[in-house]
Amino acid sequence: MQYFGIGGVGLSPAFPAALILIIAWNLVWKGFALWHAAKRGEKWWFIILLVLNTVGVLEIIYLFFVAKVPEFRSKVGLKT
Repeated sequence: MQYFGIGGVGLSPAFPAALILIIAWNLVWKGFALWHAAKRGEKWWFIILLVLNTVGVLEIIYLFFVAKVPEFRSKVGLKT
């Protein structure tokens, strides 16, 4: 199996597709979280969410447990 890479590090041919999926996942959650933080006037949450890249983890925690956004909470069965 032939791999391509940078600096001698071999990467799987599936790497570009996985990277695109991770970027899309991150953009969706970051967009929702930033929008809700701005709408709620939470300047510090907005700055933290904008600066830190956690592949959606911090954004999901913010949306479900801090902002308690009803649209997301109802989809996973949490009380709104």
